[in-house]
Amino acid sequence: MTTQKITIEPVTRIEGHAKVTVHLHEDGTVDHAYFHVNEFRGFEKFCEGRMYFEMPQITPRICGICPVSHHLASAKVGDQIQGTPPPRPAFLLRDLMHMGQMIQSHGMHFFELAGPDLLLGFDADPAVRNVVGLIGANPDLALKAVNLRKYGQEIIHTLGGRKIHPNFAVPGGVNKALTMAERDKILQGFDEQIATIQTGLQIMKDWAEKNQEDIGKFAVFSSGYFGLVTGEGNLELYDGQCKLIDALGQPLAQFEGRNYLDYIREHVEDWSYLKFPYYKKLGWPDGTYRVGPLGRLNVAKAIDTPLANEELKTFKDLNNGKPVENTLYYHYARLIECLFAAERVRVLLDDPDILSKDILNTRKQWTGEGVGVIEAPRGTLFHHYWANENGQLQRVNLIVSTGHNNWAMSQAVDSVAKTYVKGPDVQEGMLNRVEAAIRAYDPCLSCSTHALGQMPIMVEIMDAAGNVMKTLRRDGR
Repeated sequence: MTTQKITIEPVTRIEGHAKVTVHLHEDGTVDHAYFHVNEFRGFEKFCEGRMYFEMPQITPRICGICPVSHHLASAKVGDQIQGTPPPRPAFLLRDLMHMGQMIQSHGMHFFELAGPDLLLGFDADPAVRNVVGLIGANPDLALKAVNLRKYGQEIIHTLGGRKIHPNFAVPGGVNKALTMAERDKILQGFDEQIATIQTGLQIMKDWAEKNQEDIGKFAVFSSGYFGLVTGEGNLELYDGQCKLIDALGQPLAQFEGRNYLDYIREHVEDWSYLKFPYYKKLGWPDGTYRVGPLGRLNVAKAIDTPLANEELKTFKDLNNGKPVENTLYYHYARLIECLFAAERVRVLLDDPDILSKDILNTRKQWTGEGVGVIEAPRGTLFHHYWANENGQLQRVNLIVSTGHNNWAMSQAVDSVAKTYVKGPDVQEGMLNRVEAAIRAYDPCLSCSTHALGQMPIMVEIMDAAGNVMKTLRRDGR
C-alpha cells in the first residue's frame, strides 16, 4: 500500500513546466514515479484557418529556445504545399541557421542547465547549484560557455534579423542572401568555439570516468532509437530519411518523413497532456523509442565531419558497438552533435553557393499538403499541414521532439526514483537526481517561460489519508 506521495513542482532547469509525483511504500521505497506535463498550448487548433505561408512566423512562438526548428519545419511544409523546392543556396542558408541553433541550444544545455549537476554535484547546495554557482566556481569556463551560445545566436541573427523568432525562411527559399562581410564575421569566431566545445567534451569524459557507478545505474534501460540519416546512413540534422532501430541496433524501418503516419501512432495517458508516440508495427509500449542526441548517434553509422566523427567512434565503443542505453550519456552525445554543428558551419561557409543570390523559387505547383521534418536539438520534429485551395489551413498536426521522448522521460524518472529515493527522510539531493533524469533529455515543453537562479519548488510528503507529514522547500527549510 502506498502511504506517501512526494510532488516536485515545477521541475527546474528545463524549458516549460512539468511536475513529478513519487509514490512511496510504507517502508519508504518507491512504488512508482510519474512525469506529468501539466501545460496545454493548443497550437494545432488555433492554427486552423491561418494561411499556410504565415506558419513560419506563427509556430516559432511555441518556444523561445528552439524557434528556429519550428520556423524551418514550417517553411519546409510551405515548400511542399505550393510545390516550390528551394534553390540550393537557400537550402544551404537554412542549414546554416539550423547549425547556429544547434550550437546555441546544445552549448547552453550542457554548460548552464546540466552543467551545475555535473560540475558542482547532484548534492550541492541548491543555492549555488545553478549557472551563478558555475560562474563563481569557474568564471573562465562560464565566459567561454556564454560566448559559445552567443556565437550560435549571432548566426541566427545575421541571417534572420533577430536571435529569437527569426524572419528568414519562406516557402520556396529564404528572403535574404548572405554577404561576404557577414560570412567572414561568422568565420572569425570559429576556432574559439571549436576549442570551447572540445573543452566541454573533455569535462564530460573526465566526469564520466570518475562517475561510472552512477552512469551504470542512472536510468539505464532498453528502447528503440529514432533519427534522420543521410543516404549513406550518417548523422543528418536538417534534411534526411527517418530511421528507426531496435534496442540491439537492428533496423526496424527507414522512410521518408512525409510517410510518418504509416509508421508512428500516439498513445494517451490520463495523467499527462503530452502524448506518447510509438512505432505502429510493434504497438504500445513495445514500439517506444528515444530521439535526440542519444537516439541520433545510436542510429547514425558515421558523421561527415572529422572531429565529430572521431568522437562518435569513442561513443560507439561505450557499449561495444551496440546502442548506448545510459541516460547520462545524452550529455556526451549532445556535445558531439554540437561539435558537428560547428564543423558544419565551416563546411557551409566554404561552399561557393552560400553567397549566391538565387535564394527563392517562385514557380508554384500547388499540392495543398506538406510534411516538414527536421532534427530539433531535442529530437525529431514533424509539422504536417493540410490547406484548402485558398491556402487556409484546414488541419495541423505537430509531433514535437519532447513528445517522442515522453515515454523515455517517464521511464527515466521512475527508474531514478527507485534507485535513489528512500523515505521517509527524503533529502533534496535525491529529488534533484529525479529532476536530472528529465534534464538529460533537455525537454522543451512548448513554453517560453524562463527563470534564473532559485525556482519556487516545494515538496510535500503526505500520508495515505492525504495529510501533509513534512514539507521541503528549495531553501532547505
